[in-house]
This record gives sequence, C-alpha cells and structure tokens, in this order.
Amino acid sequence: MASVFSFPNPVNEKAARTVAVGVVLMGVTYIVTGWMPLLIVMTYGFLARVASGPRFSPLGQIATRIVAPRLGAERLTPGPPKRFAQSIGFIFTATALGLDLGGLHLASRVVIAGLVVAASLEGFAGYCLGCKMFTIGIRAGIVPEHICVECADITKRYPQLNAK
Repeated sequence: MASVFSFPNPVNEKAARTVAVGVVLMGVTYIVTGWMPLLIVMTYGFLARVASGPRFSPLGQIATRIVAPRLGAERLTPGPPKRFAQSIGFIFTATALGLDLGGLHLASRVVIAGLVVAASLEGFAGYCLGCKMFTIGIRAGIVPEHICVECADITKRYPQLNAK
C-alpha cells in the first residue's frame, strides 16, 4: 500500500512543467467561466498528485506518458519539493472550492488567479515557488534535511562539485 501512495523521486522536470501549464489552462478557464465543477477536478488533481504523484491524476498521466516524452530527454529534479508545491496547489484549490460553494465567487477567482501566477512561473519559466519555499524551510530548519538530502546538499545534485 505504501508504494501506491508514494511520490516519485526524482521527478522529470519536463512533466512537472507540463502539469503546471495544464493547471494554468484550467485555472484561466475557471476564472473566465466560473464553472465550479472545474474546481472539483483541479482539487482532485492536486490531491491525487500529493498522494501518489501522477499515478491517479489524469493531468499527471497526460504529462508523464504523452507530453513529456515528446519534449526530449528527461531532466530530473528532486521529488520532495515538487510534492510540497502540489500540496500548496491543493490548499489553493480547496480554499477556492470552499469559497465558491459559500457563494464567494469573486474571492474564489482571486485565489485561483494566485495559483495561475505560481503555475505560470513553473510552467513557462521553470521557477517553482513551492520548491523555493521548501528549500527555505530546509535552510531554516523547519523541514528536516533527511526529507530531501539532494535539496539540503547541492553536491548531491551536482557530484562534479565534489570532484577535485
């Protein structure tokens, strides 16, 4: 059961960025249309990706099996920061869903707009805000280093830095 609910480590950066672009497209569609079922789909997608990576996420499956392989060789990056970023996405979409269900439609759209900004940075520029927050958490001692050894020690990611 633990292997079913595990997050991949490392993660293909190209697949992660593809997921982010999908989130941007869904988020913008929600902002324009206000169609609440899309929030349910987005919230489920983030929850599924937090729980098991792309395994139970339709968007994750499309990104890892169809789109990313067509973008060339994998570009691997540590998984724990990506999982943390997916958790933040879940918080944003669950909050927006709650606001929408409570009749606060404009507030819901504002929350999703924030998510769209963050996902755009990841998808189009390769800058993951959640990953940066995760790294700051490790440096501040809030996140234990053993959760992501590669994140705590840059020489684990780039062994050539150790070579003399």
